[in-house]
Amino acid sequence: MSLAYYYDLMSQPSRALYIILKMSGVQFEDCPVALRKGAHLTEDFKTNINRFQKVPCINDGGFKLAESVAILRYLSAKGKIPEHLYPKNVVEQARVDEFLEWQHITLRITCALYFRAKWLDPMLTGKKPSEDKLASLKTHMETNLAIVENLWLESTDFLCGNQMTVADIFAACEIEQPRMADYDVRAHYPKIRAWLQRVREACGPHYDYAHQFVYKICGSEPTN
Repeated sequence: MSLAYYYDLMSQPSRALYIILKMSGVQFEDCPVALRKGAHLTEDFKTNINRFQKVPCINDGGFKLAESVAILRYLSAKGKIPEHLYPKNVVEQARVDEFLEWQHITLRITCALYFRAKWLDPMLTGKKPSEDKLASLKTHMETNLAIVENLWLESTDFLCGNQMTVADIFAACEIEQPRMADYDVRAHYPKIRAWLQRVREACGPHYDYAHQFVYKICGSEPTN
């Protein structure tokens, strides 16, 4: 098959795109990349797979592309992503894009930074962060979680309406990440808790498969 997908399920956008590809029935060559072993840092990876040395990325018959949202839009333009996940209607698509653009410097970065400081960096370096640093990162993360709770989920079942889209999948994968750092978002935000369960159910078995490492590290699978 011509499409090769490079990913690591420890990576939030890798999980999101994996779920989307599976739900869309896209056939791809499975190319896992062990970030924890530095597999993305080799010269071979930089030269032959992704010049930015990150995942996820694809090689579609010789066309190499990085960045999860760029990959999503590319595959949608090729007719690979169903409209109920990423709408063709200009207004509906704009609403989904609004979330995808918003989350990069809000939800994504703050959840990721908290996870890195609390769990990943200490694991890699053996050094614990200061309590002040963790408290600051937690405050920034919770500010954006509150926006999801109170604005994006104010009156709808999903982020962009009453039907799940790729926006929900990307967001859920980000929000699951802090669980590995002993912060369970579901315990603090009731709307997010109910929404996460709706997303999990809508994604079928692909959601739990993509989050297998998250569940293993945090010691539990989500409950209804």
